[in-house]
Amino acid sequence: MVVGMLKPTGGPGTDDPGRIHYPAISMKFLLMNAYGVRDRQIAGPSWLDTEFYAIDATMPPSTTPDQFRAMLQNLLAERFQLKIHREMKESRDYSLVVAKNGPKMKESESAPGGDSSKRPRSMEQVQRDRATLTARERSMPELAGSLGFLLKCTVTDETKLTGKYDFTLTFSTEGLNMGPVPPPIPSPGASAPDVEVPPDVFSAVQSQLGLKLEPKKGSVESIVVDHVEKKPTEN
Repeated sequence: MVVGMLKPTGGPGTDDPGRIHYPAISMKFLLMNAYGVRDRQIAGPSWLDTEFYAIDATMPPSTTPDQFRAMLQNLLAERFQLKIHREMKESRDYSLVVAKNGPKMKESESAPGGDSSKRPRSMEQVQRDRATLTARERSMPELAGSLGFLLKCTVTDETKLTGKYDFTLTFSTEGLNMGPVPPPIPSPGASAPDVEVPPDVFSAVQSQLGLKLEPKKGSVESIVVDHVEKKPTEN
């Protein structure tokens, strides 16, 4: 999907703080940026994920993140007639903890001469039914963030592990937030091999990393879209 490859640029905290360029951004992501919430904290029509817009705007280079969010909220209200309300909803989140027999990950070692900084810190291979995450020098809060993205929830690091680790995690993609997954490429004249079904991400984290995802209940503020137009008004 080409749209997903067009990355937004600019804004507070970037090397171009006085201008944003969103070549193709969904209404869902606009709402996430405007209100500082995650995907799961937005309720609204299904087309929020499928309608894309091109947005270019300038602002003072000194604009703060809070001011920027307020600008996006005004843009959505004026151009898309957005009306929302907020609700507190029950959420099921997870704590990342050390499993009974302890972690199975290898603590990272810096390469001599600083060469380690030139290698990618993580690499993900996604097939139709499985994903393999090969990570280098990843902290536990970073791992918790990645797991939270996959599960569309908040994962809190409670491992008390302060180091950085190298590891490989292979798991089933079923039910996870993986984005578009490429179809398998068949080899000419070859029959499909018997491939072992990978474990779900919960089992993989425990068996391969020696960690555990423990469920916990909480509440989260959600943005409920009462009205929004698909087509924006003209400038």
